[in-house]
Amino acid sequence: MVTFDLWMKLTVNASQLLDEIDSDRAFLDELGSVTCITWPQKEYVSNILQRRERNVKLLEFLTRRSVADFQKFISVLAKEQAHLVPLLITDGGETFLCNSSKLLKQPFTFGVFLSGG
Repeated sequence: MVTFDLWMKLTVNASQLLDEIDSDRAFLDELGSVTCITWPQKEYVSNILQRRERNVKLLEFLTRRSVADFQKFISVLAKEQAHLVPLLITDGGETFLCNSSKLLKQPFTFGVFLSGG
């Protein structure tokens, strides 16, 4: 299973990742070849028509795998879609905090999140 930090980064940046990961057959083949997903998982995801839905299932499978497998995913992503890697390996991204009836858009950092500040 992925670590809490990786899970938080996926949660915070999920919408952008789900929209932008290009999970075409070649990308999925590469993920299968480095064994960060199994071949049956790759085939299952490949058969989903809508890209966002493919990405939902792909990330679901990845979060159930080991941290080492998730690191393999990041390596493949760095090679194929490098612009998305900062969403997973930095404290970047955004979170929306509720303040009365308004949503305040703020940069996300783990220090602020964990300290409650």
